[in-house]
Amino acid sequence: MQVPAGLKFDTNGLIAAVVQDHETNEVLMVAYMNREAVERSIATLRATYWSRSRQKFWIKGETSGHVQHVKGIYVDCDQDCLLVKVEQIGAACHEGYRSCFFREIVADGEALQVHGEPLTASY
Repeated sequence: MQVPAGLKFDTNGLIAAVVQDHETNEVLMVAYMNREAVERSIATLRATYWSRSRQKFWIKGETSGHVQHVKGIYVDCDQDCLLVKVEQIGAACHEGYRSCFFREIVADGEALQVHGEPLTASY
C-alpha cells in the first residue's frame, strides 16, 4: 500500500489529521499520522495514528473498544492536512465524550463551558 505522492509531512514526518463523523460531519478529534499510519489506515480501514508523546502507533479503540472505521481520507489543497471521515463506535475522546471538542470558550473568554455528558468513564 502506498501513500499518494504530494502529501507534505512536517520535519518530524507527521501530517495533521482532522477526524470527522462521516454521517454528521461532527469534528471528533485531531491527531497525527506518519506515512506508515496513513498506509495502515488505508489498508485496514481502522484509524491508525502516530502518538507523539509515546512515539508509537496507536489504533483508535485498541484498548478502549471505541474504534474508528475509516470511510474516507481527504487531503486539503496544500496537501499538508488530512480529513479522516470515520464511523465512530463509542467515545472519540479519552475523557469519555463523543468528541474531543466538548468545551466552549464563554463570551468573556475567561472560562470554559462543558457541553454534553461523557458517554463513558475516562480511559
